[in-house]
Amino acid sequence: MTAIVEVKIGYDGIVLANSKSSPHYNVTLRDLYLALAKNVPDPAGGEKLVANPYRTWSQVNPSLPAVAIEVLGPPPTSGTRDAFLELVMEPGCKTFPWVAALARDAYLAACHTLREDGPYTNAGENDNLIVQKLENGPQMLGIFGYSFLEQNADKVQGAHISGVAPDFDSIASGKYPVSRPLFFYVKKAHVGPIPGIREYLAEFTSDSAWGDVGYLADKGLIPMPAQERTAVKAQVASLAELHLGAP
Repeated sequence: MTAIVEVKIGYDGIVLANSKSSPHYNVTLRDLYLALAKNVPDPAGGEKLVANPYRTWSQVNPSLPAVAIEVLGPPPTSGTRDAFLELVMEPGCKTFPWVAALARDAYLAACHTLREDGPYTNAGENDNLIVQKLENGPQMLGIFGYSFLEQNADKVQGAHISGVAPDFDSIASGKYPVSRPLFFYVKKAHVGPIPGIREYLAEFTSDSAWGDVGYLADKGLIPMPAQERTAVKAQVASLAELHLGAP
């Protein structure tokens, strides 16, 4: 197998947001799974999945507002959608031990399939358009990257997830449940023979790029803590190879 060098450059967070004129939400991963999955554990009990019957947030969790579930989110072609399924839907699904114990295909179908009966709408990959729709639809919530929440803080507010606010510090520390690391990869054999690869690695691991006030932060990247950046930079400089675990 060709040797690969993994380069971690920082973090991003996925947020659930709504209009600042609307009630603030504090939801759990379980709440989001029950609100948005196509099939959910039968509310009547027993170990079986049924078509999602929940139409309001208060039906999912009595502590949530008694308003219709209306969520605008990324389409199947979006990397944000993939991350949402992995970081939100799957952990929420696992709060039901018998679902987590299903055979792999049944488990993935239960945990990774979003509902198609109205409460979840594929809103395309234009996050600015989602923000506009949230302003005009006070009951709606939208799913997008943290940078758009930060850029539109005068219009929308981010829901707390399991009591943690989506902010710079909570995402960088990993405390926020829906934070994700960002990587890129290069083939070790290309470093040297292909002009510019080594310089490319050096540029992305420079303070001017990934630092606290680097230009990637201006584009929405959440920088790693300084100690972590130092460790990653050393790994990249030595062209440490990525070792994958056994499948």
